[in-house]
Amino acid sequence: MSVNLSDYFKNYFGDNLRDKLHQATSQGDDSVAPSSRLLQKRREAKQVHSAMRNQKEDFDTTLRALRVRKDELHGKEEQMREYLQRFDNFLKDNEMKRCRAVRKAGLERELTNQKMEDLCLLQKEMKALNQQREHLEVQVKKNAIYPNYLHRVTQISEQFQEARQVMSRYDTLIQTREDLVQTTQQNQDLTENARAQLNRYIEQSNDTLLNYNNTLAQLQSKLDHAREEGMIWESRWAHIQNTAAKKTLLLGTIKMATLNLYQSVCKHSKETRENLVTPEDTPKQLEKIQMFLTDLISIWEEVSKQV
Repeated sequence: MSVNLSDYFKNYFGDNLRDKLHQATSQGDDSVAPSSRLLQKRREAKQVHSAMRNQKEDFDTTLRALRVRKDELHGKEEQMREYLQRFDNFLKDNEMKRCRAVRKAGLERELTNQKMEDLCLLQKEMKALNQQREHLEVQVKKNAIYPNYLHRVTQISEQFQEARQVMSRYDTLIQTREDLVQTTQQNQDLTENARAQLNRYIEQSNDTLLNYNNTLAQLQSKLDHAREEGMIWESRWAHIQNTAAKKTLLLGTIKMATLNLYQSVCKHSKETRENLVTPEDTPKQLEKIQMFLTDLISIWEEVSKQV
């Protein structure tokens, strides 16, 4: 995209030129010379600088007073914060003491209630034990026939001489039966556990394989999507590089045209070496060009008046 500098400056300064021409036509012969107007502008600038300097001094004085007031307020704020902290600590201590007293009273009340409940439970337990003792006494009277039966068995048996030998043999047989039953049950439990573990392993393997297949499909989809996005971003990057190159070329063209115009202005205005602007400072160059055009317009107006 090319830029016509003549059209740009014409559009930028056209309105100012028309305003200057209109002012020159309306003023007529009463307008003053540029040198007088320049002196007047300088006097006005000095007055403005003086007023600004006075305002700055007033502002510095006010700022110092505000700083002193701020320090005083900060000190009072620190004192108030310390007072509030001490008061808050006092309230917290009182609250902690009150909570401890309430908690202690609650614990004592709970302990008393617990003791009463324990007493009631012990009384009930004692009553139950008495009932159990009475029941056992009845059972002992009912089961008295069994020792008599064992005594008669030992009298007629040749293998056992005492009743306790019969009871010991009976306990041994019962224990052996229980051991066999327990061993059989353990073997059955082990078999069931092994079968259940095998089924779980098969199910887990199938689930794992299915998850791997799903994960593979998702990763493949993500890979395809990433490749599509990569192609889109590569296209965008190429477009950005082309646009940046065009913008850089346009900016270099504008800076070169501005520098050429500024050098032409410097030749006509005979600027001193101390007032020259560096080639890289394009905004300052545009300001110098604008000042030159403004002075040129003023001179042209003066010449037009004289003609």
